[in-house]
Amino acid sequence: MTWRDLLFAHWAVPAETVAARLPDRLSVDTFEGTAYLGIVPFRMEIGPAGLPFRLTFDELNLRTYVRGPDGDRGVHFFNLDADDRLGVSVARSLFRLPYYRAETEFRRAGERVHFRSRRTHPDAPPARFAAEYGPDGPAFTPEPGTLEAFLVENYRFYTMDDGGRLYHGDIDHEPWTLRPATAEITGNTLFEASGFDHPDVDPILHVADPIRVTAGRVHRT
Repeated sequence: MTWRDLLFAHWAVPAETVAARLPDRLSVDTFEGTAYLGIVPFRMEIGPAGLPFRLTFDELNLRTYVRGPDGDRGVHFFNLDADDRLGVSVARSLFRLPYYRAETEFRRAGERVHFRSRRTHPDAPPARFAAEYGPDGPAFTPEPGTLEAFLVENYRFYTMDDGGRLYHGDIDHEPWTLRPATAEITGNTLFEASGFDHPDVDPILHVADPIRVTAGRVHRT
């Protein structure tokens, strides 16, 4: 996979707020006692390794950070909205992740990205997101132990199927290159769609350079 034009927008929230929405066997991971909810819009290019076939579509996810049963750090996704019917079907099947179909608009103007998403998946809670974002500072690689590293350097995800079975998947990529960002978020109902009140704090914002990512099949945890 290649992930491009990516925004990390993170809101600090009480740990108990996140804990109430997690599957069994997952616990909240915190940084200095604070949990975080992240919204991440980006453009995805994906295809089997070694083959020229690629799908390109826009994606939007709402996530948090967790510890698995053995204490391993990872990401838990509350939703992943994507503008690709085939990609959603494949991801639901192979990775057991909560993907939903959506209609998106993507436009780049210089260093600024305009991103809009409206969920269209049948029988799913409605959700919308709209933002303009871009860099606002020099590039850096997060240092281990910093908040930035806690928020972005995560290489495992956890998910649960309809039968209550917990799975995990691992990804691999080079460390992120981030830049401080500004964003004008003009619409956002992702929190409400996943059962959260909208946090009453300003988000921490970063944009990321394009990055190549590999991922395998999920495994029972």
